[in-house]
Amino acid sequence: MNTVEDDTGKRYLLRKRSEDASLVRDPETGNECYIRNDRLEAVDQSALETAAQSVSDPVLTLLTNVHDAETLGLLVELADRGPLGVRTLLAAYDFCESDLHGRLTVLSAAGLLEEAEVAGERGYRVTENCETALEALRPTVDPAAAADDETA
Repeated sequence: MNTVEDDTGKRYLLRKRSEDASLVRDPETGNECYIRNDRLEAVDQSALETAAQSVSDPVLTLLTNVHDAETLGLLVELADRGPLGVRTLLAAYDFCESDLHGRLTVLSAAGLLEEAEVAGERGYRVTENCETALEALRPTVDPAAAADDETA
């Protein structure tokens, strides 16, 4: 499968090419249609990269920058507990200083974390993009249903 672009700049996955038209699939919707070949141009992007673009940018950023459960857990904790200072992160979780620094650097460079001042010291908070990505990945809990579960 190859990536093609029509004359409006829309990218598709090329499914089948005939003499006059090509069958293409929209990676975002999954819809297939025929487009005349004179309206299509090959694009230097792999079909898998094109398919991945159907995932929202915040989720794609999270998926491509978080490589293990501990790093994901760090983001979840920062999202749930608010901004946390570096000393708090070192004391509360099983990270050595260099490992934590490496993770915080990668996540900050990816736009998932930003520095924040916490009790006069350096700390970190999740960005809006990170919150959006985590919301897409985590189930939403209805507070009333959660309270019912606790009383049962």
